Amino acid sequence: MVRELQASQARRTIDPASLGFETTASVKPLEGIIGQARAVSALQFGLGIPDDGFNIFVAGLPGMGKMTAVESFLDEIAHNQRLPDDWCYVNNFDDAYQPNRIQLPAGRGRALQSDMQELIADARREIPKAFDSEPYNAKREEIRAKLNQARETLLGEFGERAQNAGFTLEVTPLGIVMIPTRAGHAISEQEFSALTQQERDEWKQKHQALQSELDQILKRGREMERAARETLQELDQQVALYVVGGLIDDLTEKYRDLPDVVTFIDNVKHDILNNIELFKGTRPVAAAANDEAPLPSPWLQELPFQKYQVNVLVDHSADHGAPVIVELNPSYNNLFGRVEKETHYGALYTDHTMIKAGALHRANGGYLVLPVQDLLTNAFSWDGLKRVMRTREIEIEELGDRIGLVTTKSLRPQPIPLQTKIVLIGSPLLYHLLYAYDEEFGEFFKVQADFDSRMDFSDENISDFAAFIRTLSDKEKLKALDRTAVAALLEHALRLAEDTEKFSTQFGALADVIREANYWAGQANAEVIEAKYIQQALDQKIVRSSLIQENIQQEILRGTLVVETDGQVVGQVNGLSVIGLGNYRFGRPSRITASVAPGREGIVDIEREVALGGPIHSKGVLILSGFLARTFAQDTPMTLSARLVFEQSYEGVEGDSASSAELYALLSALADVPVKQNLAVTGAMDQAGRVQAIGGVNEKIEGFFDVCRARGLTGAQGVIIPASNARDLMLRRDIVQAIAEQKFHIWTVENVQEGIALLTGLDAGARDANGRFPPDSINARIARRLEEFARVLRLFAESGSESGTPKIVPAQAD
Repeated sequence: MVRELQASQARRTIDPASLGFETTASVKPLEGIIGQARAVSALQFGLGIPDDGFNIFVAGLPGMGKMTAVESFLDEIAHNQRLPDDWCYVNNFDDAYQPNRIQLPAGRGRALQSDMQELIADARREIPKAFDSEPYNAKREEIRAKLNQARETLLGEFGERAQNAGFTLEVTPLGIVMIPTRAGHAISEQEFSALTQQERDEWKQKHQALQSELDQILKRGREMERAARETLQELDQQVALYVVGGLIDDLTEKYRDLPDVVTFIDNVKHDILNNIELFKGTRPVAAAANDEAPLPSPWLQELPFQKYQVNVLVDHSADHGAPVIVELNPSYNNLFGRVEKETHYGALYTDHTMIKAGALHRANGGYLVLPVQDLLTNAFSWDGLKRVMRTREIEIEELGDRIGLVTTKSLRPQPIPLQTKIVLIGSPLLYHLLYAYDEEFGEFFKVQADFDSRMDFSDENISDFAAFIRTLSDKEKLKALDRTAVAALLEHALRLAEDTEKFSTQFGALADVIREANYWAGQANAEVIEAKYIQQALDQKIVRSSLIQENIQQEILRGTLVVETDGQVVGQVNGLSVIGLGNYRFGRPSRITASVAPGREGIVDIEREVALGGPIHSKGVLILSGFLARTFAQDTPMTLSARLVFEQSYEGVEGDSASSAELYALLSALADVPVKQNLAVTGAMDQAGRVQAIGGVNEKIEGFFDVCRARGLTGAQGVIIPASNARDLMLRRDIVQAIAEQKFHIWTVENVQEGIALLTGLDAGARDANGRFPPDSINARIARRLEEFARVLRLFAESGSESGTPKIVPAQAD
């Protein structure tokens, strides 16, 4: 039935006194997530179950504060959990291109790094001192002297035997040469040639015997020299071990509970002893400031010692509880880490100290939160994440190697085991698309946590809403809100929800209102935020965003865009639509017209024909056709050619909220009955003629009201809406006032028969027992018009079949 709404029904108001506090400063801060019991339950389940694959997808509309809410929820859970282990990378002394990982308890990674730096610094400082000491040099000279003496003894004894055999020894660049002598002087080549063959053979035999002996002596000399070098090396190692052995033993004892660390320390020890010359040739670390550098580049000086350093990849020494990492830019490198490179003298260089952690490393043992849309739009990030979840290992790999491109030789660090919960945050659409088109998605993300866009209007949720305001104010150092401001903000949340029984959970948009109100309160030097500053924030947002709305209204008032607000017109109805511009929506009245004629084309949607009508709008027109067929074509075929159009519409038309208005225009044209132009209409419909709920009802009413008020309220103007939308009304206070003063009206209808009666002042009419409509009703007029169309078509067909020219015969009176 038709019902006119009272002013109290046009807006739900909240009494500030019912809130139970003066300002939000006295309210306890929010704990947990507000108004999302279903999502919280899903989060608790997903975070609690330890099995693989139970990662979580948090789904909800943008602007609901999902990211902030999830992060706060995880922080609260993670705070009391154990700290995960530190992870380090150290040099692999067997293969420097494959650094080794080391796992240590939280905080000990940084300690190991410091200990190794101190060890190498001490070695670089003390080893050169030890090798410059007098005892070491004396011992070294003693070894060399023994070697020289032994070599001289061997050569001296051999020299005597050679001399007795008639040879003298001469040292040349080619080695030791034996020259034959006679009477104490060397035999020249001429003298040797003058000898008899027997004498020359005797000399050669003695030379060969002595040469064999000399070769053995030289071999013994080389062995003695090799032994001396080994003795010197052992001496150097003993000296170096004396310097650093105690430090290494202390470190081994300190980390005896960590076998991987003990192995690394032992490898460092052996490498130092095998590369003593590296330490012997360096200056002490704490050199005087005015000393000149021994090498041209500090980097070159430090480079050989990089292999002893510990790269602390993940450090939890300053953390409390399990890590909660939110990665807003989930690129491949940001997720999985990277190996950096440096350019020195035109060459690329890298080592294990240039391995950098990714978000997965930092979240290991805790929780990783990722925005799914950014994850999917970053190349290879989604595939890489699935691989990590499949293998349960984080492998740092060059992206060039990953996609098969030729790259410079790089490191392949040892993979790190992964134990973390991954939380994706995105829209419900992305969840369903991934589930439908990615076979592995359902295997890895088995828990869906849906964030509702609305929550119940209840005392508990009102208290939580106030607690949310307190938490936001504390976090961002905003002024407290008094109870009038909280009531005004709650009413705005009701409007955003488009339901007076529900609050909106768009906490991002609500927080922006609080921030702007805080600014205006600051401008007025107010101590707290009052309701007037909330309203000022809302009004100023409209001022900043309503340029196009004002231009459209000006064009309507000037007559450029034709919208009637008075009088009556056949086949013309004021429809209501909503235009969305970013985060601002406003209502716009539109003139919908219909024309009818005999024919068999049915109803032609001009918007659809020119590709301006969307599929849902086209569906509404087809539903309208179904209603006409159901109402007027049960006994005879429909003989109608009609055109429907949004006049002066130059943008696309979508949605079915104008289907009832289009029907009213068509019924008016068929019945040849004028429609009141002081009324505007919105509402979808079904084929049975029931008027159904639509969205944006507040903006639509306000758009028509603004035009009427600009032209002057007559007291007869108003809007017809679906009865099911009555509970959604949260109209502006100026419209509520106009309704209270009977200057503007809102009617609700349940079916199109009630709507057409309001618009025309005539009863729609229902069929009697004989199937006839009341004679003066709208439906009776339409039935007669359709019968006339059918008769005209029959006559046209008959006359056309005889002569090809139609002959129109006047209709006979009943």
